Amino acid sequence: MLELTRPITPIHVSVKLSGSKSISNRLVVLKEVLNAKVELINLSDSEDTQLLLGAVEKIKSDKAATINIEHAGTDMRFLTGLLSITEGEWTLTGSERMKQRPIAELIRALANLGAKINYLEKEGFPPLKIVGTTIRGGFIEIDSSISSQFISALLLIAPRFQSGLCIKLRGKMVSAPYVDMTIKSLKCFNVKVEKNENEIRVYPSKNRALQATFFIESDWSSASYWYSICALAKGSCIRLEFLNADSWQGDSVLPGLFEKLGVKTLYTDQNLTITNTGNNCKKFEYDFIDCPDIAPTLAITCFGLGIEARLHGLQTLKIKESDRLSALKTELEKLGAKTDILDYTFVIRETANQHLETKNLELETFNDHRIAMSFAPLALVCKSISIKDCDVVSKSYPNFWHDLKNAGFNVNLQP
Repeated sequence: MLELTRPITPIHVSVKLSGSKSISNRLVVLKEVLNAKVELINLSDSEDTQLLLGAVEKIKSDKAATINIEHAGTDMRFLTGLLSITEGEWTLTGSERMKQRPIAELIRALANLGAKINYLEKEGFPPLKIVGTTIRGGFIEIDSSISSQFISALLLIAPRFQSGLCIKLRGKMVSAPYVDMTIKSLKCFNVKVEKNENEIRVYPSKNRALQATFFIESDWSSASYWYSICALAKGSCIRLEFLNADSWQGDSVLPGLFEKLGVKTLYTDQNLTITNTGNNCKKFEYDFIDCPDIAPTLAITCFGLGIEARLHGLQTLKIKESDRLSALKTELEKLGAKTDILDYTFVIRETANQHLETKNLELETFNDHRIAMSFAPLALVCKSISIKDCDVVSKSYPNFWHDLKNAGFNVNLQP
């Protein structure tokens, strides 16, 4: 249990965030797929990326390994693809929650391309038995409305397919910027990729001797919590390092969204500075279909500011580390919020006069890093927040509590 209370002085701090987890994971996989001699600088220190690095090393030395990726959903999807083209017989498993996260659409696509994968327990879900083989490739269709990670997992291994890969996309794509990020990553490794409205084609790689150095920009998802802190803390000024306006990350829409919540962004070189202006909108509404990971942060910030909100496009939040829609509703209502879940829209209404400054929130994280970190900034408007399973933040931002302490928050571990 960790207890968090507000700083006694305005927040003026410089924060060095780790490299983007999403970019790091793609480059780690591509480095292995193409046997490229590349150096990755500012690699993410997240647990997800470290688990992926460990798995990559393990499959080099043990051709019958059991790989447990715990709660790392991206690792599950990307390793399913990587192991399917890697010689050996593999067991890929994860946490109990991971065994509840669907993967059937990816397995169906890989099987149609010639991969050898079987379910070990429940049909359509991990754990998996994978026998690595040579995949010819060719043409497949995939439902793009379930998870962009299924598409990225296929694209990342496609340069090794004998005939390359052509994917026809069905349905409205979720988290499209993440697929664009994968395509940009492939092109950085000199892989030829063509994309139109509903089709992506990857050609077999003819260059597996690439030597290069890549500097990975900082993680915009991690930056979202500092934007929330800035919005809730009058007089705050926060400097965030290695974040670019011209970013690969879909979450880089943050400056425009938080401008509506009273946060001004100023870019200088490869850094940015955010300040609290106090100019808040009266109602907030946005479609998060391209950037669902930052939706909880925006929802909670709106609540803390007393702003009614409607957040759309949240279908993927139900199959994350937790059912984040239900988690948001449960925890916000502890503080008196009136919320609704309407299909894939989260609604916050009647937020004013909740007397938050008198309330102590005992937060249930649902073993979800983003729930823990999204709620933390409310310590600025509540009397205190007690956070169960505070170590879950290591999944994406291991230094989160340390950085909050440096910013002046009172961070106390309870027995």
